Amino acid sequence: MRGMRIEDAMTSVNQRVNLIGVVTEASIPKRSRGTDWFRSVKIIDESRTNGIYVHFFSERMETLPQVENVGDILMVSNVTVRAYDPEPYALFNKKFSYFGLFEGREYNIEELVPYHMSSKYKHPRDYNNGFMVMLRNWFHQQDITVLHESSLLREIKEAKGHTLLCKILYISNVEDNRLMLYVWDGTDAPPPPLEAKLEDEMEMPLPLQLESSVLSRDILCTFPTVGTILRMSVDHGNQMLGLQCLKLNRWVILTNVTCEVRAALWTAVLMPYSKICYLRDDDDVVKDRLRSYEERFSSKRGRMPFTSNPRPSKITETPRHPKVPFVTLMDVLTYPEVTYTFKCVVRVVAMIPWGAENFRDPNEVYRVRLTLEDPTARIHAFLYAKEGEFFFGDFQTFGMLTKKRNKLLGVANDATSTPPLENVIRNPPWIQCCLFSYCIDESDAWGTRNYRIFDTHLVDESDGFVGS
Repeated sequence: MRGMRIEDAMTSVNQRVNLIGVVTEASIPKRSRGTDWFRSVKIIDESRTNGIYVHFFSERMETLPQVENVGDILMVSNVTVRAYDPEPYALFNKKFSYFGLFEGREYNIEELVPYHMSSKYKHPRDYNNGFMVMLRNWFHQQDITVLHESSLLREIKEAKGHTLLCKILYISNVEDNRLMLYVWDGTDAPPPPLEAKLEDEMEMPLPLQLESSVLSRDILCTFPTVGTILRMSVDHGNQMLGLQCLKLNRWVILTNVTCEVRAALWTAVLMPYSKICYLRDDDDVVKDRLRSYEERFSSKRGRMPFTSNPRPSKITETPRHPKVPFVTLMDVLTYPEVTYTFKCVVRVVAMIPWGAENFRDPNEVYRVRLTLEDPTARIHAFLYAKEGEFFFGDFQTFGMLTKKRNKLLGVANDATSTPPLENVIRNPPWIQCCLFSYCIDESDAWGTRNYRIFDTHLVDESDGFVGS
């Protein structure tokens, strides 16, 4: 076979052609309307950097082209060019077409051995070997737009069509045998505004995570402790995507991803037209992401949320622990000891009870549960007894407590608690607080681990505390 230039193939409608090109993207395998699996792979060459899509069908997902990395080379033979609006595509026929996938990294002609091939694969002739080497050298001099148009997680918005460059950390089974991806790029997703009614927290509390079952601590301990870990699921109407073929601990480019907020938590949704391609760990864009993360990780304020820098709000203080370094909530969750003390920068996104008149029980003892979050996790933490008194201050009327509650939860100054607070948009401030972890049952220490706020004071204008 001799490979045809992609530009020439675009005008060869209804003809069988042979193509050799560099892979720039691939769709996630999915079930076709029949019994086959489907995948499209986009390839480019010097004649057409917009490329052409090659459509593959196969009875088994694993016999579709398993592209390892952006920049690998795909050779296809006896594919038919089909007319389509807006542009033609090449159709792989499983009866007489064949393909071979070759590494895109530097190699000699003698090393041109495919790492994945179809059953009818035939080794290319020498002139195609030379063309593949030339194609590889050409590609590595190109500036691939999709790599540089990707969004950082700290830049995401509620919208369709995102391109994300991230690392797949884990894939789990959630309800109804659906799969969920956990992806990360070392940055913090922006804090979404909250719309939940404060008074609904008792009956419809904000969840700590989107998945119905909590990940085991063993899994959490494999995750980075800095940066948002974004949950990514499949669109409910398109659950036939073959996510089980995806590889863990690989950097990927994901295109046409929808980002949205659910239960005041960021999530991403893979659509049937989403595309994926793996990147090598030594790819320049991957090295740039890791370099930025390492610089952040090693800095003094690297564990503070990105949007709280250079410092959190001054509405809380920790005067007894001014020099204790901040940690993330993921650091707290994965700390190797059950009982320990921490200092964090968090937002208070919910509170039970929500009414200030119920913060103290009939014996005047504070009993309040706060829902805390940072870019890495969400937890419940309790204010109890004297720690509640220190937090809110002595001799507080219900009106004073309500004002402090509103400040903490990001409720506008003119909002009142009577009538009950409706779906007001809230944006709680970043505050510093001290936490200690403890267990309720020593026979199940990790399973009964809880958190309390201590040595943290909610400041008002009449207080005389000096900022830490």
